[in-house]
Amino acid sequence: MTDQSGQTPPILRLDPSQSQGDTFAFDPVSQPWLFDGVRTRRIFAFLLDVVVLGIFIGLGAFVVGLLGILTFGLGWLLYLVLAPAVAIAYIGLTMGGPKSATPGMQAMGIEMRLWHGGRMHGLIAIVHALIFYFSVGTGLLWFIILGASLFSSTKRCLHDVLLGTVVINGPARAASLKA
Repeated sequence: MTDQSGQTPPILRLDPSQSQGDTFAFDPVSQPWLFDGVRTRRIFAFLLDVVVLGIFIGLGAFVVGLLGILTFGLGWLLYLVLAPAVAIAYIGLTMGGPKSATPGMQAMGIEMRLWHGGRMHGLIAIVHALIFYFSVGTGLLWFIILGASLFSSTKRCLHDVLLGTVVINGPARAASLKA
């Protein structure tokens, strides 16, 4: 199983003959390079994605502004859904895409995978982002969700655990850390 670059992802293969049944594909004990620096890189990736989203939302606001002029103000109602629609499309198309990473995550050399090693799906990526953004609005829930990563050997946040996702170093970064 290779990715688009022809490299084999650094994950453990699931072996159906194991007596335990399903096995978590990423082991922090035998594969520590997959999780080295992930929490910090995830924070910086988020900040980069906020900047990129801001640019897309700004461009969208300009287009909606022009549309509002052409429709005598009716198009300006799109401002109500502009930011959430752009954010959902951004997350669904990037993290739910073939690279399983947003542009910020790609810049930081990390990617999100499902617990069994598979790539992300658009719907799971969107639900993941929605849980995070709704938790930000509550404050306390946000600290609980993020704080869970401090006690996890795989550095998973609470919403990662709930959705069965894990953030790991990408193949190139993992290979350089393993060497």
